[in-house]
Amino acid sequence: MKIMIVTDAWEPQVNGVVRTLKNTTRELIELGHRVELLTPLEFRTIPCPTYPEIRLSLMPGQQVRRRIAEFAPDALHIATEGPLGMAARAYARRHKLPHTSAYHTRFPEYVQARFGIPLALTYKFLHWFHGPSRAVMAPTPVVKQDLEKFGFTNVVLWTRGVDLEIFQPQESKVLNTARPIFLYVGRVAIEKNVEAFLKLDLPGSKWVAGEGPQLAELKSRYPEVNYLGVLTQAELAKVYAAADVFVFPSRTDTFGLVLLEALACGLPVAAYPVTGPVDVLADGGAGAMNEDLREACLDALKIDRGHARAWAERFSWRAASEQFASHLKPLPHVAVGAEQATA
Repeated sequence: MKIMIVTDAWEPQVNGVVRTLKNTTRELIELGHRVELLTPLEFRTIPCPTYPEIRLSLMPGQQVRRRIAEFAPDALHIATEGPLGMAARAYARRHKLPHTSAYHTRFPEYVQARFGIPLALTYKFLHWFHGPSRAVMAPTPVVKQDLEKFGFTNVVLWTRGVDLEIFQPQESKVLNTARPIFLYVGRVAIEKNVEAFLKLDLPGSKWVAGEGPQLAELKSRYPEVNYLGVLTQAELAKVYAAADVFVFPSRTDTFGLVLLEALACGLPVAAYPVTGPVDVLADGGAGAMNEDLREACLDALKIDRGHARAWAERFSWRAASEQFASHLKPLPHVAVGAEQATA
């Protein structure tokens, strides 16, 4: 099957959406599909306000129409709600092409946290954007239920996986500070609630790996914390392996791929009992969830690292990608001829 995936999230961004699409693309190709990605790398872009690492494509409509028509995909998937996603949606609507879409992040909650825009307004936009989609792919049952509570009727599950060869237990001393070592990995932004971790009174030492708009502020406010920038996956695996507890303070993530990465390296997780951690950790005993994050951190110290690894082995990118492919909707090729490239 020829699959086109349209995404506004791509390199040089380092986040869960990009990792999900990269791993899914790799698995789909190995399964025998032909995959074409339409990303901001093909367009003139400007930095997103307050998130300069996110690039917004400028007036992409004509090129998006041309690319879809020339590739003539068997299935069209719109991964994000940005300029490229909007252009692909408009093309699909105009030519009555069935397509699927995805809900990767708690976009309304992020927008509210950063700009104070009411949830109802953003969910209204999401209803408009995803309404024509034949299937909106959500990462967990809880997120699916949440969207359905807001009136979505076309939601299906598309879970996530982890590369168990890159992320695995290993000897590592790259974090040579006082033990126990508590680690956060991810974007350093207000919606990630990183400060809830940094202000905890914990024994040992704390580390933060990642970048983001709140990094300079938190460095100034918490100079005793150790900070790392963006790391390669191999480097990140060594960091996970060197820590004692992975702390996930976010209350808004839909899944949290870093949870699986940490567990795959044998690193127990401490988190709030909210969407994301609840779905990943369930009742597996590989992490500690508590509304008192400090208690969760201390409880996680008691978890066997071997058990954390065993729990992560339940998740594979192959299974997740097969699930993704099963939701795709075939396009009527008669409607996607190259003559429509300039339509």
